[in-house]
Amino acid sequence: MISNRCKYALKSLIYIAKQDKEKNVLSSEISKEEGIPKKFLENILRDLKNAQFLTSKRGAKGGYRLNKNPEKVTLIEIIRLMDGPIALLPCVSIMYHQTCDTCLSEEGCTIRDVFVEVRDATLAVYQKTTLAALVKREK
Repeated sequence: MISNRCKYALKSLIYIAKQDKEKNVLSSEISKEEGIPKKFLENILRDLKNAQFLTSKRGAKGGYRLNKNPEKVTLIEIIRLMDGPIALLPCVSIMYHQTCDTCLSEEGCTIRDVFVEVRDATLAVYQKTTLAALVKREK
């Protein structure tokens, strides 16, 4: 399950991607239109900016805009940034692998084998789904 933080990051990125490329979008606009608490949103936008998904500008014509092509931004990048590991078990995680303290051997674990399949199928969907694809789905 993804967190609200991740869901709000996705909603924010989709909202910004739907706007004119030259337009800076205010956090207050995103908050209002997407129903995201403003303080929570500001932290999310800062993290997206630090990860270079967004750029920001201060002042009267300030706001946020995409720093990356929506065709190149995948769900997997956003989910990992916001929530960390995607795998359901730590022993099957690619980026955040940890040995399970309840298993004697990962190689012989039947449960692990199933969750490797789940991980691989999930990663395939996340990897092929771009921000641009999500924008198209919303229209």
